[in-house]
Amino acid sequence: MNEIHDWVREQEETIKSTYHYLHTNAEISWKEVETTKFLCSQLEQIGIPYETFQDHTGVVGYWGNKSEGPTVGIRADMDALWQLVDGKWQANHSCGHDGHMTMVLHTIRCLKEIGFTPNGLLKVIFQPAEESGKGAQAIIDAGVVDDLNFLLGLHVRPIQEMPFGKASPAIYHGATTLLKGEIKGVQAHGARPNLGINVVDSLASIIQAVNSINIDPTVSASVKVTMVKAGGANLNIISDFAEFGIDVRAERNEVMDELLEKVFHAVVTAGSINFAEVKLEAEASMVAAESSPYFEGIVREAIVEALGEAGLAKVPVTPGGEDFHFYKEYFPNLEATMVGLGTDLSPGLHHPKMNFNPDALLNGVKILSHALVKVFETNHQ
Repeated sequence: MNEIHDWVREQEETIKSTYHYLHTNAEISWKEVETTKFLCSQLEQIGIPYETFQDHTGVVGYWGNKSEGPTVGIRADMDALWQLVDGKWQANHSCGHDGHMTMVLHTIRCLKEIGFTPNGLLKVIFQPAEESGKGAQAIIDAGVVDDLNFLLGLHVRPIQEMPFGKASPAIYHGATTLLKGEIKGVQAHGARPNLGINVVDSLASIIQAVNSINIDPTVSASVKVTMVKAGGANLNIISDFAEFGIDVRAERNEVMDELLEKVFHAVVTAGSINFAEVKLEAEASMVAAESSPYFEGIVREAIVEALGEAGLAKVPVTPGGEDFHFYKEYFPNLEATMVGLGTDLSPGLHHPKMNFNPDALLNGVKILSHALVKVFETNHQ
């Protein structure tokens, strides 16, 4: 325990330097090319063999021997968001994935340099495209998760949820579905609207219908239109094509199913009331978290060892989505949990000016290092 803490203290500048590099070289989903190169170079320096993939930008490092104990995965997401920042569209790390990669990298460095050897196999998983909701599937399709017994992740938390200096042994994210819709109408001159089918009218009806959807008020859930596009530069033309987006969230997976059924019915019915053609499909979806009590108990002990009893926070229940939870959905027997790390993050996740206390990176490395040591020691064959 003391060796981990001493190492983190001595490596503070290097840890923060890694974060600064990744933060200033952000790349969006599926295009994390330079990020992949950097991660590979870091794993080479640490002495961890790794593999890359032909069909995506993920990287997986391998350390240890699975015949000696459990197979444990530690996962960090890689991608940034595409955002308008100070009037310029750019890739922007406003969800903390730069910090996640930093903490996982230096956790492995820490354990290597203090002489730790896993009693089993450790897979270091750098996953692309979390923001697309499809990155976890790419890692699953590559067979990386097939033999995992445990999977550990981490996510920085907003200040509204958890302050700096605290951490939770899990994050109970809700289910999220992002829907993309199209409307087709008929163009006409603005002077003769009777000859056309105005998709703007359809959009207005869809928004009203979506806002009118009701569900059990004792269950956390929400649905809202988040994007609309229609028309062109000429204001005297009846628009014949529109696009729209809908964000759907629910605390539990079965509630999401109920909500989606209502959304599809409402959108198609309301949008086609003027005889327009409406198409709606899911662009991405993320399942709600399912708990892993045994592994959460191990991580809880690691948090106390790293931050003390005062650093242990209550597990947050959040409407945010995370494709990390898809791993356990696909492999129900997998013990998987995600550390919630207090960072004083503000104004909030996905805000273009999101920032957090960089000292939280040090806490994250300590917690992850303790958790990996404990899971291998506890489950050594």
